[in-house]
Formats: sequence, structure tokens, C-alpha cells
Amino acid sequence: MGGVFSVTAYGKNRTQLEAAVTEALEEARRLDSLLSNYKPTSEWSKVNREAGQGAVQISEELYQLLETCLEYSRQSEGTFDITVGPLMRRWGFFKGSGRFPHRSEIRTAMSSVGYQNIILDPVAKTVRFANPHTELDPGGIGKGYAVDRMVAILRDGGISSAFVSAAGSSLFGMGTPPGEPGWKVTIVHPGHRDRVVASILLKDEGMATSGSSEKYFMAGGNIYSHIMDPRTGYPAQGTLSVSLISPKAIDTEAWAKPMYILGRDRAASHKPKGMRVLHCPEGSRDQKWETTCDWLQ
Repeated sequence: MGGVFSVTAYGKNRTQLEAAVTEALEEARRLDSLLSNYKPTSEWSKVNREAGQGAVQISEELYQLLETCLEYSRQSEGTFDITVGPLMRRWGFFKGSGRFPHRSEIRTAMSSVGYQNIILDPVAKTVRFANPHTELDPGGIGKGYAVDRMVAILRDGGISSAFVSAAGSSLFGMGTPPGEPGWKVTIVHPGHRDRVVASILLKDEGMATSGSSEKYFMAGGNIYSHIMDPRTGYPAQGTLSVSLISPKAIDTEAWAKPMYILGRDRAASHKPKGMRVLHCPEGSRDQKWETTCDWLQ
């Protein structure tokens, strides 16, 4: 999934620990083979190739995940949308750091963007696209889903104290480490990696961070990040980063994009119940990377 997965686990039985951690990491590899849009052999890639021409039979697991994605899209008023694949390509973020496309390219891409283009058949367990050029991007959901699956495997293996990291952006703290009240995580300043804006303790919670500094380019004094607003066809602006904490990693990753795109005030009113969100807005035009982060109420 384009990043390093790691597990830290504590327990009294080393054999049990090694077996559970090995199984959890194997699950990450399995899901990479299922969900990667970089691997032509993955089920996700097969859907992207064939669903524009007709219904594609898919596994129960992928069907359930796509159904979950559509529900996130409806709840977030379309700010979470896995059909942004064509836009990611046009803006050069699929395998690069970005470029400014021509308006005609954006219009072309937008014609195939929209979660309403994903048509699921609950009886036949198939998916098809209403637009033949629709393309799914797993970037906003894959790592969070994988982390939750890994945590479930660790628990089934008898592990009660562990920390799972997916590329450093999707995290989960199970229980507590020895002698500590929780797993300490620091959230760094989105514009200055040597500064810490918050220190938190995770205990049976997941956390996801999404920000402009991951992939972006500057043009005309503006920051154009890889976080795409599917409603406009342009990268979302006005926010530098968001960090979300919730009992499920998939929820934190899925809601990271809407919380980033909507801006502080609307994000606060759309924040799911029980979720904590640290919002870091852009600074002034001359000092874009300067920010004061605060927790949304």
C-alpha cells in the first residue's frame, strides 16, 4: 500500500507473540494484494479494468468494503469519494508529486467522478460503473481497513498490548504498554517537522493524520495537495492537516479527507459523535505553513 507496516507487541509468551505478529503482517500483505491499485493482479485493479464494461463478480470482502465506502460518501456529502482516481492521475499524484492540469483535463476527469457511478448488486455480489471511465482509488480507506483487520488478528491470537502502524499515517494502540497508561503518540506541526503540536495517549483507539505536506506542489502562492475535493475537481485548500482519533482505524482514515476538505467550521458540525479531531488551518497568504492547531468542539 505504498508504505511500511509495523507491529510492536508485548506479552509473557514469546512464541505466542511472534505467531500473532507474523499472522497480522501476513494479513497486511494479503490486503495489499486485494486492494492495491498499483498491482494489476489485485481484485481492485480488476474492478477498475472491467466494471466500466459490465458487472464484475467480486469477493464478499470487497463487496462489503465498497458498500462501506458508499455509506461514508453519503454521510460526508460526497467529500469522501473513492472515484477520485481520474483526478489523481490528471493532477499527477498517482505516482508523482503533482502538476497543474489544463482545465479541459479536469472537466474530462470530473465527468467520470462521483460515488453514484458505483452500482452494487447485493444479490449477485457484483459491481459495475455507470460511467465507463470511472476509476476507484483505495488511498482513503485501504490502510485503515488493514489496521483494523490486523488488530482483530492480534486479539484473536491472545495479544492485549500492541501498537500497529501503517505508513505512519494510520495507527492503533491496543491496551497499554508495560507500566504506561497508554501508547504515546506525538502529532508534529504540518509545516515544521521539528515542532510538536500535540501529544496524546492511545488506548484501544485508532488515529489517522492527513496533511498537505505528504504530497503537494506550490503554484501562484497556493498549496495544491494530493487531497482532492471530489466536488470541484481541485485539491482542497485552507487546511494544512487533520488528525482524527476513534475506536476504529477505518473510521479515522475515511473521515480524515472530509474533515480536511470541509474546513474548520463545517468539519466541526459534521464530526462523527465520539471522534476527536485536531484541525490545523493554513496560515496567511505570505505564511501558508504557519498555523495554530486546535481540537474541534
